[in-house]
Amino acid sequence: MRVLVAMSGGVDSSVAAALLMEQGHDVVGVTMRLWGGASDTGCCSMSEVADARRAAAQLGIDHHVFDFSAEFERHVVDPYVADHAAGRTPNPCVECNRHLKFDVLFERADVLGFDAIATGHHARIVAGPPTRTAATAATAATAATGADGATGADGAEAGRSDDIEKLGDAHRVDSARLLRIARGADLPKDQSYVLHPIVDAPLDRVLLPIGDLTKAQVREIAHARGLRTASKPDSQDVCFITRAEGREAFLKERMALHPATIVDVDGVALGRTSAVELVTIGQRKGLGLAGGAERRFVLDVDVAAQKVTVGSPERLLVDVITIETLRWAGGVSAAALDGTEVWVQCSAHAAPFAATLERIVAARSPSGDRDRWSRDEVVLRCHDPQRRVAAGQSVVLYDRGGPDASVLAGGLAR
Repeated sequence: MRVLVAMSGGVDSSVAAALLMEQGHDVVGVTMRLWGGASDTGCCSMSEVADARRAAAQLGIDHHVFDFSAEFERHVVDPYVADHAAGRTPNPCVECNRHLKFDVLFERADVLGFDAIATGHHARIVAGPPTRTAATAATAATAATGADGATGADGAEAGRSDDIEKLGDAHRVDSARLLRIARGADLPKDQSYVLHPIVDAPLDRVLLPIGDLTKAQVREIAHARGLRTASKPDSQDVCFITRAEGREAFLKERMALHPATIVDVDGVALGRTSAVELVTIGQRKGLGLAGGAERRFVLDVDVAAQKVTVGSPERLLVDVITIETLRWAGGVSAAALDGTEVWVQCSAHAAPFAATLERIVAARSPSGDRDRWSRDEVVLRCHDPQRRVAAGQSVVLYDRGGPDASVLAGGLAR
């Protein structure tokens, strides 16, 4: 099989390419040149392109650089700026996966005659219907963070036959053909959250070779093969934001930043912030407020009124989360999940928590394909109070809380 491997210059994608070669595939490496501006970190920097080229040379495979900078500007950078202007919290890595790695790159792979594309993400692709369990939130959180060496929730889960029955009804196609994104074997490194929107991609042509490996195992493989990326640290920065100038300087070149008044929950003014567009829900530092015994967190950001409301951490807790613009995994019907328990993750490295899918307000999809993409609005009733989620933040629903969880859907907090 001819496989195009997205090589970012890190150890994960280098090992992904090496493993596919050893499996007998015809492998070609490609690095996407996404950002044409200044970059000193992440997968867009020139050093990353050079590292990917050297790794490909070590493996003896061809390597190409595809310039997708125009698409990246349109699908990632422009929405990033627009979200800040509207007081929303953007997810540039999620949007890059959605539009670049698993859309534009797929189109180029088709033109060049490749059978599949591969990446070095810590996630898996699984077949069959989702499973349903009722692990406790504490067990799920421990499993997700790897605390105390926990690897699962055996003995702490109880079946929910009503949920299983509803999920069974949700699948209107042969379950053996259903492909979904599932958590990677290394739970602290799991990247299924940022991959959730690729239900729109043909998953039968996506390979995730390191999804069953831990990060330590990936590095061992790289060292054993003498790959120069073996000891390279992970990159977690937004690739188009430089360390030297930061987010404020980047946005200031592209939009107007406005000062705002910081008030408490009673409306009493406490101070000022120089840019309301840079403030996000849950933020504590960088507000310029005088210190004191009371910890204050951002509870609300009103860009139009140029007002930021702060309060105690207890006031951040909510029982209900509303998400919109959902993408559902193949074959999953929103209506069939109404009233069932799901597991929810609200950031890339957060622990999942249990919630009941309390209400679904269905909306017609522009494409007419309701199982793949919709404007459905979902209301989640949290089993335990959770911190408020910033508008625009990705919220991903899983079928269970343990290490074998797979993605049911993902959307944006409203």
